[in-house]
Amino acid sequence: MMESIRNIYCVGRNYGLHAAELGNDVPEEPMIFIKPTHSLVGIQGQTIGLPGNRGEVHYETELVLHIGQDYKPGAQVDELVDQMALGIDLTLRDVQSVIKKKGHPWLPAKGFLNSAPISEFRPFTGFESVKQTEFSLRKNGEEVQRGNINDMIFNLQVIIDYIAEHFGLGKGDIIYTGTPAGVASLKSGDRLELLWGEELFGAFTVELK
Repeated sequence: MMESIRNIYCVGRNYGLHAAELGNDVPEEPMIFIKPTHSLVGIQGQTIGLPGNRGEVHYETELVLHIGQDYKPGAQVDELVDQMALGIDLTLRDVQSVIKKKGHPWLPAKGFLNSAPISEFRPFTGFESVKQTEFSLRKNGEEVQRGNINDMIFNLQVIIDYIAEHFGLGKGDIIYTGTPAGVASLKSGDRLELLWGEELFGAFTVELK
């Protein structure tokens, strides 16, 4: 599965409380950025090395969609999405603060090696079904984030249509759909667990190098 992934699209500021906690305005249209495929790393209980010499590294837990067929105008979420996962959009927050002030692209803060840990994919059970379950992140056994796609500013259909219209969307693309409130920094030795409802989707340990 990992080898067949093409584009990694990400949605910024898609939960109002998350935008507020970082002091950002709520966007009027989806904020889309991309990560290189080299940023992707499968979560398998291992230790994942991250840069520890460029300021704080923040976690941002997200529902990730896998697109199962090429987009055609009018296509619905349940037609296009065949699988889903949970992932973390890791962010070099200090780096991001500097480049935002300069008006530079987000790539240095968002696209570094191993910045997109992702669980194994599960079947996508449909938009209405997925809305019934919350996802969460535990850090060292304590819940630090909890989200539900009902709280998104731009829902899954809007995101898919927007990406398709502006950038193209096809089989093998994945979409990190945005993070709820609760983001914070990581330190070496932190153990992160991603849960869908009560089901553990994946866990890993952080090593800042």
